[in-house]
Amino acid sequence: MASSSPQHQSTIAFPRRRSARRLAAPPGKADPDPTARRLSPGPRTPGPAEPTRARSGTRSAQTEALPLSPRKRLGDDNLCNVPHALPCSPAKRSKENQGRRLLFGDPPASPEKPGSPGPSPRRGGQETPRSSGLGGQPARTRLFRQEGTCYQQAKRALYAAVPDRLHARDKESGIIRQFLRDHVCRRRPGSLYISGAPGTGKTACVSRVLLDCKDELTGSKTVVLNCMSLSTPHGLFPALAQRLGLPAATGRGGLRALEAKLTAQGPMVLLVLDELDQLESKGQDVLYTLFEWPRLPSSRLVLVGLANALDLTERRLARLSALPMGSPQLLHFPPYTREQLSAILQERLRQVDGDPVLDAAALQFCARKVSAVSGDARKALDICRRAVEVVELEVRSQTLLKPLPGGDSPVSPIPRRVGLPHVSRVISEVFGDRLAGGGGGPRDTFPLQQKLLLCSLLLLARHLRAREVTLGKLHDAYSRVCRRQQLPAIDQAECLSLVTLLESRGVLEMKKAREARLAKVSLKLEEAAVEHALQDAALVGSILAKGLH
Repeated sequence: MASSSPQHQSTIAFPRRRSARRLAAPPGKADPDPTARRLSPGPRTPGPAEPTRARSGTRSAQTEALPLSPRKRLGDDNLCNVPHALPCSPAKRSKENQGRRLLFGDPPASPEKPGSPGPSPRRGGQETPRSSGLGGQPARTRLFRQEGTCYQQAKRALYAAVPDRLHARDKESGIIRQFLRDHVCRRRPGSLYISGAPGTGKTACVSRVLLDCKDELTGSKTVVLNCMSLSTPHGLFPALAQRLGLPAATGRGGLRALEAKLTAQGPMVLLVLDELDQLESKGQDVLYTLFEWPRLPSSRLVLVGLANALDLTERRLARLSALPMGSPQLLHFPPYTREQLSAILQERLRQVDGDPVLDAAALQFCARKVSAVSGDARKALDICRRAVEVVELEVRSQTLLKPLPGGDSPVSPIPRRVGLPHVSRVISEVFGDRLAGGGGGPRDTFPLQQKLLLCSLLLLARHLRAREVTLGKLHDAYSRVCRRQQLPAIDQAECLSLVTLLESRGVLEMKKAREARLAKVSLKLEEAAVEHALQDAALVGSILAKGLH
């Protein structure tokens, strides 16, 4: 067709561009190489500006063709079409199985669709292997299965829940049970005040007695309130009115409605108030009102209050002794001893199947340390539970990284016991003395000025018989102690900085005021725990022994 063009027409010489992919032959001429014809993108007809040179360039381009992309390669040259691909990741889990850990060697979680076609050419025929074992053998390494292990059972058993039986509290439980029978069952109003340090079993003992005496208290109305949930002390009366079926009224009208309800005919009302010391207010009007209600004529209220302070009714409610019925009945819960704490921990750990998770020496060490500081059963349970978590993390990391030599691994690894080093580390790092310094230095690294300030706060709280003291009185007592010991004292601004530092370490609590001197400072720890830590130094021990005078 190029020869049929008129000879007199002028031609435009376009720049020739030699392409390695111009593999097409002119139409009408047989291609001697069928492979090159199959690789060519398509036949191309040379234009008028390209006469017979296209034919001569075709044969040379066939031998100089560059390799094509993987998608255009055919046969064995294309690695994407290899049917036997390398092993890939395990089968994906379905949504319902995402909560548990995958075990290598288990059947795939996602079911295959029936009648699904083979691998598409675009995906290259890759398939996810069903097992990571070689030669069809089961895998020798399994991931750690967390649920159902002895560590989980031990942690559940060590939670501070109400047990079926309270150790070393039979006497106190009998007193509470007899009080309820004498007053609720016999329709005699009265009040009982239960005191004791935190973790001595006050709330657990009352809850256990209420459950045991549920049949005997069916004819009465039981109301249990935690005063920590109230925003203000006066918020108790609307909450109590709501529990008794009265409209939530405030002020004197609400009090008169409650008094009328409690003195009217009806079943006995058993009111149990936990954390009773949170109801302290100016003039103690809330506490006086509560303890005076059982003394009203025709009253049907039986009050049971629980708090940490031993002398709350004697120190804060001195006018109660002048009333005809006198002060409420008192019941004190002493701290747990080493033997009692050891029995509590052993009873909890007996619920775990198999061998004991906690070593006997570690259990005794924990009971001895806690009984020497506070006798808090909840702290002992927390320490043991935290030690179990530490060992569980160590076993889990070793199981994930190290295969078991020879044979299949069991469903759950053989547990390692919680030893003395684990409990000791938890006591020193997590639940240990917050008065100690950093973890790397010696134990007695608490600054001297902060120790003197804490000693002054302890002495001032004992002298004033107050839970909170102002910053001005605290600085005055601190200056007096420093003069007696012939030590340099700091000013009030630096004293405020020390109090802020101790508050950040969880030792003190400060309530700010408009004037810094009127800010109220109180201890967040028990006095026994603070005194035990401060008496490590001979100087601090002598300060506490001499007192303020």
